[in-house]
Amino acid sequence: MKKKILSITLALSLAASLAACGSSTGTKEQPSTNETVVENTESTDTASDDTIYKIGVCQLVQHDALDAAYDGFIDGLKEAGFEEGKNLKIDYQNAQGEQANCATIASKLVNDQDDLILAIATPAAQACANATSDIPIVVTAVTDPAESGLVESNEAPGKNVTGTSDLNPITEQMDLLVKLVPGAKKIAVLYNSSESNSKIQAEMAKEAGEKLGLEVIDATVSSSNEIQQVVQSLVGKVEAVYAPTDNMIAAGMATVAMVANENNLPVICGEAGMVEAGGLATYGINYYELGKLSGAQAAKILEGEATPASMPIEYLDASKLQVTVNEEVAKQLEIEIPADLTK
Repeated sequence: MKKKILSITLALSLAASLAACGSSTGTKEQPSTNETVVENTESTDTASDDTIYKIGVCQLVQHDALDAAYDGFIDGLKEAGFEEGKNLKIDYQNAQGEQANCATIASKLVNDQDDLILAIATPAAQACANATSDIPIVVTAVTDPAESGLVESNEAPGKNVTGTSDLNPITEQMDLLVKLVPGAKKIAVLYNSSESNSKIQAEMAKEAGEKLGLEVIDATVSSSNEIQQVVQSLVGKVEAVYAPTDNMIAAGMATVAMVANENNLPVICGEAGMVEAGGLATYGINYYELGKLSGAQAAKILEGEATPASMPIEYLDASKLQVTVNEEVAKQLEIEIPADLTK
């Protein structure tokens, strides 16, 4: 049976962070005599010469959220006049969830002397930042770039790194958990203990949960092979699970859902792709839109309108936040969806 996914866009009173602009002159690759450059007459104004810009991409792992961020990045560049096959060359590399591969990929992109690097997810961003202090780096799907050591501050990066944060409204996600599982007294936060992105969210979830009167415990994994065993160990001990935007858990969400749903254990997730993979619900960001923000930032850097050092980390506009409920899972768990979530 095809899953029915319900998404409703809600507005919050959060203020969106806006990017500041500086000035820079980036490197450019001139086309070789064997390359044909097609002039883009439909795009917005950008480089009017025959320059071909090279962008290297390091993505930590393949799953719906990170894939959507990459797609949004490409479309954000296209809207600004940068398009592959015309004035853009993209070298996409996926680390398959291995941090060691991130370092190898980062070294390759630096050696290739790319004009700009896109790093998707915290470990990929850290590897790229460690590999170069010269090439502009735009990151996305990183919860707190400053806390992760990527920038001096999120307001004034001060280095060659800028980008977008996927910080979720964790307080609201805890509120959603209580609304959907009103009898919950004890919950677990499921995450990868070696990912700084996840540690930050876990601490925020604990604080938010405790304010709601919940007892919150850690349920950590260090490899994808541990996911099934750890989720199984929670059965009978907690009434619900919160899984933040953790890349290892997101990639293994089918395993999480298999165990949790069979044992009537609701899982509130950090993002919509995890809900589609079998979680119960989320209130979170749209990773495609987040990627588009990063694409717009990259375009400003390539055009020489801004430098990463002076371009603040951006956050998705509150109007882009969505409630997503997996109605099939709700039916399986016999959880009634409140009427205000279906309007």
